[in-house]
Amino acid sequence: MASDERFEALLQEHRRFAPPPDFAARAVVADPTIYDKAAADPEAFWAEEARRLDWFEPFREILRWDPPHAQWFLGGRLNAAYNCLDRHIQGPRRNKAAIIWEGEPGDSRVLTYDQLGREVGKFANVLKRLGVKKGDRVTIYLPMIPELPIAMLACARIGAVHSVVFGGFSAEALRDRINDAQASVLVTADAGWRRGNLIPLKANADAALRDAPSVRHTVVVRRVGDRAPVDWHPERDVWWHEAVAASPAHCPPEPMDSEDPLFILYTSGTTGKPKGIVHSTGGYLTGVAATTRMVFDLHEEDVYFCTADIGWVTGHSYIVYGPLANGATTVMYEGSPDWPDRGRMWAIVEKYGVNIYYTAPTAIRAQMRWGPEWPARYDLSSLRLLGTVGEPINPEAWMWYHEHIGRGRTPIVDTWWQTETGAIMISPLPGITATKPGSATRPLPGVSAAVVNERGEPVGPGEGGYLVLTRPWPSMLRTIYGDDERYRAQYWSRFPGMYLTGDGARVDEDGYFWLLGRVDDVINVSGHRIGTMEVESALVDHAAVAEAAVIGRHDELKGQAIAAFVTLKESVPASDALKAELKAHVAQKIGALARPDDIFFTAELPKTRSGKIMRRLLRDIAEGRALGDTTTLADPAVVQQLKAQYEEAEG
Repeated sequence: MASDERFEALLQEHRRFAPPPDFAARAVVADPTIYDKAAADPEAFWAEEARRLDWFEPFREILRWDPPHAQWFLGGRLNAAYNCLDRHIQGPRRNKAAIIWEGEPGDSRVLTYDQLGREVGKFANVLKRLGVKKGDRVTIYLPMIPELPIAMLACARIGAVHSVVFGGFSAEALRDRINDAQASVLVTADAGWRRGNLIPLKANADAALRDAPSVRHTVVVRRVGDRAPVDWHPERDVWWHEAVAASPAHCPPEPMDSEDPLFILYTSGTTGKPKGIVHSTGGYLTGVAATTRMVFDLHEEDVYFCTADIGWVTGHSYIVYGPLANGATTVMYEGSPDWPDRGRMWAIVEKYGVNIYYTAPTAIRAQMRWGPEWPARYDLSSLRLLGTVGEPINPEAWMWYHEHIGRGRTPIVDTWWQTETGAIMISPLPGITATKPGSATRPLPGVSAAVVNERGEPVGPGEGGYLVLTRPWPSMLRTIYGDDERYRAQYWSRFPGMYLTGDGARVDEDGYFWLLGRVDDVINVSGHRIGTMEVESALVDHAAVAEAAVIGRHDELKGQAIAAFVTLKESVPASDALKAELKAHVAQKIGALARPDDIFFTAELPKTRSGKIMRRLLRDIAEGRALGDTTTLADPAVVQQLKAQYEEAEG
């Protein structure tokens, strides 16, 4: 949890920003009594939201709650792709832009709802031709190109379960996720762009598939062509463009039970094995459709731009399913925010007249460092709402965002939620909520959250504790794929009847929530969750390493940075070259996002008498705090030596 100093600094924040009158006058949610109505009958509230979707068969029961398992909208049958496409194509949105895509090199593409529907139908038929059936798993490992949402929606159309793997993950990380899901088809690309460089996705996929026997076919998108020649396996590999050219556009949507799984998305845990988070069709779609409309104050004419990668849940919920279920125009961008220059995001805002912009505090802090002259070069007058996601935002970054991007006139929705929650849980409603810089404000209507102490008792105003959700919600995860016991133990065992988020928080005297980051062994790097055990396992996999302990330390830009304390095997000399080699090894095992920022060699790690590594003390060392209680250590001198060594290295 964050330090007491940070707690107190946050609670001294007294600036308030009321919704601008012109914004409030036409807001999607303009009635403050929505909170009371939803609290009085949350099931009725969510049922009303669910009925905004198109159902082939209406649901007969709203909720069946058998802790920790919830079933929502029982008896109802629907299809996510139909709700994101067909119902718009059949009406006045047929020729409205659904996806505006901007490629890193500057190429672009616009797909109307009708065009997107045709592409989805074609690829759905390709998957059928490759033997994919309802319930089969399809792994998608693509850059941020239109074929990514097309592949997701094609899976949804035929009832297959998609599992998107972030394109920055390594071959080994991809392999582990394929094997856990037992996917029968992999969709990838020859390569992708990142800061002018090519990411060799097909080569990574080939390496992963050497030990992933469940995959029968690989469909390959030709993104970069001759710039990245690929090894071809004709018995397995299929070119996307050739397959869809021979495929009809019409594919009837598969009626899915509300509780049928829509996708699996892997997230880091406190053990080395990533967790396959399972989301349902009806509940998930209800949650993301409702929150997209309410939180982002979505109007018909809006152009909405979420800067996340679809490899993470934010992209699933707020680039693909939420906006498209609402018939919105959603912008997706392939590359880096600083390529070819640091004005890239603002150039996209100006080019397409973006009205709603949703990004991470990490990106805002990077822009702060680059200076306000970059956004000042662009016409950002189209913006009317800003959002943040992925980690708590510090008040200074919030104010910079407000002043230099919103130009002092746009509300900011600071949103808290998780892969597991599926949709936003805590956020302002921009037409009715006064905001405080750094606070996500209140749980949304229909959501019940609390902050509790070690005994599961609610804490008073200003007291820190564990953030929990105290009532089921439609978009909640249904289980961990193939491991329901882990689902129970991870989320529901600490405080019976309450979902443990793993985040720390405080609630102020106004009932506003202040999020304080992770309380478990998960590091939040630029909004991406990295399990400490994953990084430690990758380090120990190296022949030179005997033992490793990994912690997250505060970082002004990324929120948290990865620091590793490494004990080498006897006779292995420490060196800067070995540090560089170990960093590269972790990147190769997991992906570049898990590359440690710091590696410190130490003869011993601080351990209790029972042999447990005291990571709390390592965090104290890395963040320059006074050391906490060391009486349980087997050798208290170890931590003092390590502290001196760290301070010397840091200068």
